[in-house]
Amino acid sequence: MHFSIIIPVLNEALALPSCLGALQPLRHQAEIIVADGGSRDATVAIAEALADRVVRAPKGRALQMNAGARLAKGDILLFLHADTVLPDNALRLIEQRLARGGQWGRFDIRLRGRPVLLKLIACMMNWRSRLTGIATGDQVIFVARQAFFGVGGYPDIALMEDIALSQLLKAIGPPLCLRAKVTSSGRRWEAFGVFRTILLMWSLRLRYFFGADPAELAELYQRGQFWKP
Repeated sequence: MHFSIIIPVLNEALALPSCLGALQPLRHQAEIIVADGGSRDATVAIAEALADRVVRAPKGRALQMNAGARLAKGDILLFLHADTVLPDNALRLIEQRLARGGQWGRFDIRLRGRPVLLKLIACMMNWRSRLTGIATGDQVIFVARQAFFGVGGYPDIALMEDIALSQLLKAIGPPLCLRAKVTSSGRRWEAFGVFRTILLMWSLRLRYFFGADPAELAELYQRGQFWKP
């Protein structure tokens, strides 16, 4: 199998060198595509030096990841956040699981940061994903190219695009939940506070499931607020 690793970015000059540097040993088996949403720092210059392709797209992870996917040549599309590191032998693990059946999946997650509760949060995220069949972008979603385009790619919404894609892909089959862990930054929890972030994310998810406008939810998410002032 050949992979396309698609990384949506916006002003990620601090995180991107480490992210792309860790991917260099995989370039014999995977192309690296960085999808930029209008960065104003050195993100694009860094990407041009360390990735195979850089595509510019309107701001928004769904739009950026779809733009990267349209350029991708791999059999398997893997969507990676710039603050997330893959486990050892990640591509081989995906190949082995897909060979036994399945069209898409995700990894378990480990959160990196100072708050001691991050370990518990990651554990809850992994179990929730297994119970619901819903994957988050932090868990690094991978999907067969044919399946991804068969469901129309990421829905064009401002937030919850990973949940929306998971719901579409569940119609094809359940996710492959790999126990190997990706390591992702806990910066969101550190910035807003652990308990506040937990409540915020559950609030946004609940509103999404009850039909709230994802654009409004995205605005609240960026501000770390539960409601508009």
